[in-house]
Amino acid sequence: MTASQASRVSEASQAPLASSASPVSTAAQAAQAAQAAPLKASQPSSSKLWTMNFIFLTLCNLCVYLNLQMITPSLPAYVSATFGSTGTTISFVISLFAVSAIATRLFAGKWFELLGQRRLMLIGLIVYAVSTAGYAYVQWMGSLLALRVLYGIGFAIAGTAFGTLASEIIPKNRMGEGMGYFGLSTSLSMSIAPVIGLWLLNDYGFNTLIGASSVLAVAVFPLALMIRFSSQPRVASAAPTVLPKKRSSMWERGALFPCVLNLLLSVTYGGLITFIALFGKETSLGNVGWFFLFNALMVVVIRPFSGKLFDRKGHAAVLPTGALFTAFGLVLLSFSSGMGLLIVSALCYGIGYGMLQPSLQAWTIQRSAPDRRAVATGMFYNSIDLGIAMGSVCFGFVASAAGYAGMYRISALSMLIFLILYVWHVIGASRTQPTGKGNA
Repeated sequence: MTASQASRVSEASQAPLASSASPVSTAAQAAQAAQAAPLKASQPSSSKLWTMNFIFLTLCNLCVYLNLQMITPSLPAYVSATFGSTGTTISFVISLFAVSAIATRLFAGKWFELLGQRRLMLIGLIVYAVSTAGYAYVQWMGSLLALRVLYGIGFAIAGTAFGTLASEIIPKNRMGEGMGYFGLSTSLSMSIAPVIGLWLLNDYGFNTLIGASSVLAVAVFPLALMIRFSSQPRVASAAPTVLPKKRSSMWERGALFPCVLNLLLSVTYGGLITFIALFGKETSLGNVGWFFLFNALMVVVIRPFSGKLFDRKGHAAVLPTGALFTAFGLVLLSFSSGMGLLIVSALCYGIGYGMLQPSLQAWTIQRSAPDRRAVATGMFYNSIDLGIAMGSVCFGFVASAAGYAGMYRISALSMLIFLILYVWHVIGASRTQPTGKGNA
């Protein structure tokens, strides 16, 4: 018998075994696959990163975050001047956005399954654009609070959609690098948008700021419509379907630990962005907006390299170093009495932040099942918003007791907790998986 004949005999003998697999199990798998298919953007078959889908997603994310970060740092001054609000009321106005965004993301994964990503993404963008324009028409505090809730809902839906689509489009072997470039849109906006927003507020007024932010919100729509989604038809099951027990649509266990670390990082940013203007007044510094500019410069430089390092060496090569740079930047900031040290602290914080956040996001995706990426992405973004809200509220009390310089020194302890938890996790993972590759 020749080799080709033997091969055909082997294939024929295996065919009945394949066809005898449980029809219920096969139908369940087909139903699950068909259910997931319409939710995904069309994916490249190669390891190419810079596809048109990836470029459009990154630009969409940039516009959304520019809008957010132009408004957020400027809002406290506007609320104080317009409504005569105190620090506690201002903190509540700022934090209400985060609360509504966090609550929305708890259900976003389920909504994506029911409505599909394209439809829900567009709904989120509409809510986001309308609520942005609504700031110009606010006349009393109740309407402002309601608007903050809507603004948080729209942002949460749109942001989660973009992040989930990015995790599906980026090739697995380039996840760290891809998230690094995608995350540049977030970090860049978080660094330069506050400078732009405060400049527009101070020189041209709040309505001009809202007009520019509304233009950004509207500009997202043509970009989002250019994203190509796959349209695979659903497969009808030929037998009764018995699906496995569904996991929570609000929670992904594998994503928990990276999200906890990201929360600790975001706590420091919450204290930073909320109180740095007041810290500048306390220490008689000039334009503290330069901190954000130099922080952005360092983030832009470091993120692509840290993403590639994550892909090649794993999280252990990135996270400890990033945490140390972040803590050092905060300590230097607390001692800043001149522009030189302020800039150095911004560079150090930018290195740390640029190393940590894209790596933590890529790690979150790696630790989650493909069909749970929307839930994992929602958890990751929730950790950012919750951390910023916690930082703005908790460090406000700390600043009242220790001053703003003391507050920034204390906020550096958040990164010490980060390192302790990370080392504890690595030790535990090495005991259970001694031959692992560092992605546990």
